[in-house]
Parts: sequence; C-alpha cells; structure tokens
Amino acid sequence: MTDPGTGSGGKAGFVVLTVLTAVALAVLLALGSWQMSRLAWKEDLIARVEERINAAPGPLPAPDTWSTLTDEAVEYRPVSFTATYDNAREVHVFIALAQPKGKLGGQGYFVMVPATLEDGRIVFVNRGFVPLDRKDASTRPEGRLDGPRTINGLMRPAEAASWISPADDIAKNVWFVRDPRKMAVAVGLDPTRVAPFTVDAAAGETPGGLPQGGETVVAFTNNHLGYAITWFGLAASLATIWAMLAWKRRR
Repeated sequence: MTDPGTGSGGKAGFVVLTVLTAVALAVLLALGSWQMSRLAWKEDLIARVEERINAAPGPLPAPDTWSTLTDEAVEYRPVSFTATYDNAREVHVFIALAQPKGKLGGQGYFVMVPATLEDGRIVFVNRGFVPLDRKDASTRPEGRLDGPRTINGLMRPAEAASWISPADDIAKNVWFVRDPRKMAVAVGLDPTRVAPFTVDAAAGETPGGLPQGGETVVAFTNNHLGYAITWFGLAASLATIWAMLAWKRRR
C-alpha cells in the first residue's frame, strides 16, 4: 500500500500544494508592495500639502483655465482676491466639526456665500463655521460683510456625492456636499459663471467671530503601513506553514 506522504499520489498532491502556495505568496507580496508604494505616495502628498498651505497666497487661477483645473492643482492652494459677498444667498453645509481651530465646534454648518469678482464671475466662499442655532444670518448680523473685500483662503475642489452621502435638503437649505454649480442653481445664479471650486476663508476675517473662519479640515487617512504589514505577515505565515509541511514530508 502506497504511503500518501511519500508515494506518487502524495508527491503530486504536494506539488499542487506548492504551486498554490507560490501563487498565494506572489499575490500577498504584490499587495504588500503596492501598499508600500501607496504609503510613499501618501507621505509625499502630505508633505506637499503642508508646504502648500503655508505658502504665500497667490491670485485665483485665470477663468479661462477653470475648465482644465485638476483636483490636485486646486486642493489647499492659498489665494487672495477681491470680491463682493452676495449675503442674501447663503448656502449652509452641515458639518460635525470634531477638531475646531476656533472656539466653537460640534454640529453646525459651513456658511457658503457666493462672492462676485470684478468681471462678474462668482466663487463660492466658505466663510466658516456656525453652530446649529446660528444658522440664520439674522442671528449674527455683526458678521455681515458688504462691499468689495479682500478675501484670503484656501482653494478646495468641488465635491461629488458618494453612495453614503445624505441627500441635500435644498428646501431647508441644508447641504451635505459642496458642489458649487448645484448650489448656484439652487440660489438662482448662472452656473456657467460660477467657479468649479470653492475657497475656505482664513481665520480672523469676520467681525464678531461668526462665521468662524480658518476651519479648513486638512486630514488624510494613512493606513498603508498597517495594511502592508498585514499582507507581508500573511505571506510570512503562509511560507512558514509550507516549510513545516515540507520538513514533515521529508521526515
């Protein structure tokens, strides 16, 4: 009777096991390597963003380039420009501000206000955070800014709704996604004249403190090293198991 561990049947089975192990190891090592490359990319991105947000502000991109701007070119770019707020057309974007830079945080709204440039084009500016009970502009009249203003802030790309995004309640003026073109339509503006990006106003530009500016959320999820360790650890475990089986079979 043939020993399944040493006979031809056992040998064939071990060969199949070895091939499958090699394939699985290749996949696990490839996944670990991919996560390491993603880690390098993410660390480079974080470094570039840190450098960018601390740079001196420049002018807004020329309107004839707006249609070709990429998210990477826009994100956290410091700008300074002159525009006039259209205070009657506030848009309120719900936010749970977990780590406020100012005095106020928690649940509330980012106050998005269309700002008209000298050539008539419009940029939606996130003037900052207000608590739930200060949503109505009449509760913070000291924060109203009239006439041409110099606005300093960070550019942000337009947001797109995901499958987990709640639906915007346009009737109640409660939004969850910052889409400037959609906001323009909701408040009666020509979306073709609205910039495809928004600007988060810097801190300290509002009399009375509200809206509370300078609340740009700069956060990056960076779990790539942990994922890489997991994939490489699984590969090491699989190789160890195969080695133990091979050693046992030789005995």
